[in-house]
Amino acid sequence: MAQHRFSSARRHVGEHIAEWTIRIVASLSILVIFLIFVFVFREALTLISPDAPAPAPAAVTSEDDLRPELYNPDVLTAEEMETLLTPEIYNPDVGNLGEASDAPAGAAATAQEGTTETRSLAGRLLSDVWQPVGERPKFGMMPLLVGTAKTTLIAIAIGAPLGILAALYSAFFAPFRVRQIIKPAIELLAGFPSVVVGFFCLAIVATFVQDALGTSFRLNALIGGIGLSITVIPIVFSIAEESLAAVPKSLREASLALGSSEWQTAYRVMLPAAAPGVFAAVLLGIGRAFGETMIAIMATGNAALMSWSIFEPARTMAATIGAEMGEVVWGSEHYGILFLLGTLLFVFSFGLNAVTELYVKQRLIKRFQGK
Repeated sequence: MAQHRFSSARRHVGEHIAEWTIRIVASLSILVIFLIFVFVFREALTLISPDAPAPAPAAVTSEDDLRPELYNPDVLTAEEMETLLTPEIYNPDVGNLGEASDAPAGAAATAQEGTTETRSLAGRLLSDVWQPVGERPKFGMMPLLVGTAKTTLIAIAIGAPLGILAALYSAFFAPFRVRQIIKPAIELLAGFPSVVVGFFCLAIVATFVQDALGTSFRLNALIGGIGLSITVIPIVFSIAEESLAAVPKSLREASLALGSSEWQTAYRVMLPAAAPGVFAAVLLGIGRAFGETMIAIMATGNAALMSWSIFEPARTMAATIGAEMGEVVWGSEHYGILFLLGTLLFVFSFGLNAVTELYVKQRLIKRFQGK
């Protein structure tokens, strides 16, 4: 008797090829992610590696070497050209080139010795001044950490409640036809280019907030947080809605049978049951806001100020990397510190994703299985 073709235990060559192709692609994907982290971490290690050669400083023979290149000399007068070609002094405490040349050599050397910072690398990185351009660059990361924390907290404070409430409405209150429109529309928002959201905040949100609140700065941490919340809402909504939909319907039916209203059932029974999934959605939203670059560059004012006020400009770590990496000198201290910032971003985002996948979602599955 011939064996049925669907019950045959033989595996075709095509199945073997497909299986090994999937294995190879998955392994290569994991390897690429690992190599990216190794590369970023290796470049960051140049800050503490004693064998890393320091780049030789460019020789400055005259004041002309410090003058910027002029692209349109024919459209300016001689006085305007002289004003334009005067270099900007970023560290006025060390004086300009003319003052340094007029002072005696011994006095200049003494002043240089007295003002040179002798703090360790950790002490310099934890200072409150980020000023990478100047005769004595300063690489204090505290303003960047504060700016990142401010914008991320504002984004989560706005985006997480809106995303969770939208998920509750879509899962339990919206009619089927309305749900078929709301869910794709919000998820489509996740595909918007970051630069479009940045332009929206730059042109519309900043003006509205300044007129409404009378803020001194048009672009500040609040505007950046609002822009980041626009990218957080779709992530929180999608994962929270899926978690709520995965809750067994028997819980909802039992609550309604006991006399609870739809709203009481939603936020007292269904939402607590899906709490691990909702928490995972918030964590992923934090990771999204933490690593956003373009919106942070365009909407926060992009100024590294050591201030916790949400109405003052801020600068995030991701925005710093995006704004300065294209002009940094390869192998310099500034180069290594930018890669250190990238390592911190990578570790933070990877940690959040790992906690979400390995702990939070596993607790959600166990809760639904009654364990």
